Formats: sequence, structure tokens, C-alpha cells
Amino acid sequence: MKIIRCKNYEEASKVAGNLISEAIQAKPDIVLGLATGSSPIGTYQKLIQDYEDKKITFEQVKTYNLDEYVGIGRDCPQSYYYFMNDNLFNHVDIKKENIHIPYANPEQLEESCKHYSEELDKTVVDIQLLGIGANGHIGFNEPKTSFEQKTFIVNLTEKTREDNKRFFNSIDEVPTKAITMGIAEIMKAKKIILIATGKNKAEAVKRLLSKEVTTDFPASALHLHDDVVVVTDDEALSLVNC
Repeated sequence: MKIIRCKNYEEASKVAGNLISEAIQAKPDIVLGLATGSSPIGTYQKLIQDYEDKKITFEQVKTYNLDEYVGIGRDCPQSYYYFMNDNLFNHVDIKKENIHIPYANPEQLEESCKHYSEELDKTVVDIQLLGIGANGHIGFNEPKTSFEQKTFIVNLTEKTREDNKRFFNSIDEVPTKAITMGIAEIMKAKKIILIATGKNKAEAVKRLLSKEVTTDFPASALHLHDDVVVVTDDEALSLVNC
């Protein structure tokens, strides 16, 4: 696991963006695994800038997102489908048919998971972008999730719902379930880039860098991967002696 220490979120976003941008230049038909939430927004802004500067093109790029809420429509501003279009896809030349975002039909949850898992089985993700939850979740893989888990429906913990309520009007609006790529599928990526910045991620970063591998802290599975880069900042590393 390689640690890249940055001064702040802006620098971390630039670093992560550059890693992905350079990879796109090297392999125009790259397959990217993408994340949502506040952590990757700056990275997506850097990629959009590189596209506008004609450094990269998304014409051959394929993407597979980690997760999506269950029970809200794709036209809802809080959906990850909406998020990805608003923060990246609408601003670059990616083909719609190359975009893959899981969707869980409330009436066909098992079939929805099977479909997305089969889609993932058909490809190999070159770079998987991740954030990390305060409880160590990656994607929506909450504590106690098996490292062998594939795409499934997860019951979101109260901690995760509380962390995400800032995107909603109230905690009551935050969905209780989500569909998520499983840890086993995340670990299949050739390279993983995890972004963790800010004081609110300090405890999670401290535990991640303790190197203890346990299902109690899902992100610890990354220690079992051969190529992981953690892009972090001074505040997130404030509890780590380094």
C-alpha cells in the first residue's frame, strides 16, 4: 500500500486526478471503477479540466460505478446516477453505452444484483476509485461484510445514513438500503486509488494504516491487494505517527 500525503483536499484531488488522467492517456480504452460522495468530486473536476484542455478523451473509456441507493429514482438529485452525470459524464465525451451504474428494482432486488455482477464478470477494471466511510466501508460494504461478497443489497447502518444525511433534507429521507459492488469485485481491479481527506476521516485512516485485516473494518481488505494507492492529506493523517 502506497501512501501519498498531500496538504489538503485540493492537492489530493489533483494528485488522484493526475493518476487517472495519465492512465487514460496511456490506455484510451481504460475501464474505470468510479465512486460517489464528496471525496471524488475534486478528482472529477480535474478530469473535466484535462478533457477541456484536450489532454484526454473519454471516447473509449468504460466506467462501472460502485453503488446506488434503493428506492429513489434516477432523476432524483440524491441518486448516484444523477450525481455522476452532474459531476462528470455531462461534461466529457463518454458514450452513454459505456456507462454502467447499478440499479436495484425494488421488486426485483435479487435479479438486479445478479445482473450487475454478471456485467462485472465480463470485464476487468483497470483503476478502481474509492472513498472510505467513518466505519471503514468501501462502496456500501458495511462492517462484517465478507471479503468474498459480490454485488448485493445492503442494509445501511445508522452511522452511514447519518453521514449521508447532509445530501438530503432530513435523516428520514435517507434510504435504508443500497445496491453495492461487493468487496470481492472491488478487489479484482488491477489498481485501487483511495481518497481520504479531512479531520472526519482521521480515525478511519488511522485504523486503515494500522494494517489490521478484519471484516469489522471493510477497507482493511485493501491490504490484501497488490496495488493500492491511498491519497490523503495532513488532517486525515493527524492521528498517525508518520
